[in-house]
Amino acid sequence: MKMIHAIIRREKLAAVKDALDAVKCPGMMVWEIVGHGKQKGITEQFRGREFKVDLLPKTKIEIIVSDSQVKAIVEAIVRTASTNKIGDGKIFVSPIEDAIRIRTGERGDTVVL
Repeated sequence: MKMIHAIIRREKLAAVKDALDAVKCPGMMVWEIVGHGKQKGITEQFRGREFKVDLLPKTKIEIIVSDSQVKAIVEAIVRTASTNKIGDGKIFVSPIEDAIRIRTGERGDTVVL
């Protein structure tokens, strides 16, 4: 099993969700977050004054899937979330040692299907 952490632009969430549904993503967790990477934020103007916004709003999606689903899900996110501009986000994939369904005590891959 793997956990996919995807940090994307807020406005891309609906499109990414539809793309994930199309590739039979088993489920997801979504958070509204703030942060910055190399971009270090943006400079905006308001009423003639410049100010720096160094923590930008983003959306974080976490998905736990079987190893066989990782490639399709990552490709769907990249294809849908990309604008080819700085700030599109990142995807991280990490191993999951075990999963337990609390209701039944069931363990392993079947929990995420």
